[in-house]
Amino acid sequence: MGLKPAIFVGGAKSAIRRFPYEARKEAGLQLRRVQAGKEPADWKPMPSIGPGVREIRIHHPHEHRVMYVAHFPEAVYVLDAFEKKTKQTPQRHIDLARAAYAEVKKSRQHED
Repeated sequence: MGLKPAIFVGGAKSAIRRFPYEARKEAGLQLRRVQAGKEPADWKPMPSIGPGVREIRIHHPHEHRVMYVAHFPEAVYVLDAFEKKTKQTPQRHIDLARAAYAEVKKSRQHED
C-alpha cells in the first residue's frame, strides 16, 4: 500500500517547521507512519475536536503535539501543531483544530 498524501490545514505546516530539529524530525517520522496506515508511536484520541481526530505526542526535546485526522480515504489531514507548555491542551489550539476539521469537512463535501 502506498502512502496517503498529507494535507496541512491552516498554519500546521509552518508550526511544525518552527519545532526544534529533534521534534520536527520526530513529527515527520510519525506522520509518515500515519500516511502508511500505521499508528504513531505515542498518540491519544481527541474526540472533542472531531470524530477520528488524534494527537501525536512528542516528548523530546520537550513536549510537542500534532493533531491530525486519517480516517478519510484520500489523505491524512494535519489540523494543528504546537509546543505544549502546560498539562492541559490550550483552548486556543483546540479551537484551531476544530476550525481546521470543519474546513476539511466542508472542502470534502464540495468534492463529493
